[in-house]
Amino acid sequence: MAESHGDVASGHRVRDPVPLALIVDDHPLFCEALAMTLRSALGVERVETAASLAAGLARVARKPAPDVILLDLKLPDVDGLDGLIRLKRAAAGVPVIVVSSLSDDRMIASALRSGASGFIPKHSQRDVFVRAFDRIWAGGIYTPEGFVPPGENAGAFDESDALERLVKLTQQQGRILQLLCEGKLNKQIAFDLDIAEATVKAHITAILRKLNVQSRTQAVLISQNARFAAILQSDNGHP
Repeated sequence: MAESHGDVASGHRVRDPVPLALIVDDHPLFCEALAMTLRSALGVERVETAASLAAGLARVARKPAPDVILLDLKLPDVDGLDGLIRLKRAAAGVPVIVVSSLSDDRMIASALRSGASGFIPKHSQRDVFVRAFDRIWAGGIYTPEGFVPPGENAGAFDESDALERLVKLTQQQGRILQLLCEGKLNKQIAFDLDIAEATVKAHITAILRKLNVQSRTQAVLISQNARFAAILQSDNGHP
């Protein structure tokens, strides 16, 4: 494996044992196999699982907080990279490693831009997980062997810029943007979140400023462009 793909220069384990890992994935057999790998190969002391983003967010809100999160991008209650962005907001400071079968270069790059500490293809061997953890615990970002960052003109739109702007939103602003994407009015958003309508307006103003757009419609378009369908659609016709 080339040095640029996650090898630690010394070749030695540089991290301390991980007390608690959280796996967010809705496939029980995969969760069981991954938990065994984390315990046996990486010395993780305790592994918990969540079968949906909502369950993962609920677990993150409780103590003790996980020391690392392993996230599948395809969950029953989340669309696209929204889950990664929301989880990063909720679990500030906790490394999130994407473990996904959607491992083309554009998806890997988009996940890293959304705040992932690394990307591991879902059916990787256990030694890949060891190298990934070593790299991340040494302060690096892990990418799989063969990963080549897409060129600037590789896509039909600049999802890089869109993702970087979306990551700047707070957790509450992210909730409000999601409700805007659902077509809800300020009054409905205020009711759903149990906040004042004036507070909703203030948050929307902040959202527009952070996304560098002038209207709610433009904000919704940026959010929609950052999802799986748009990212993968730009790769149609490629192997």
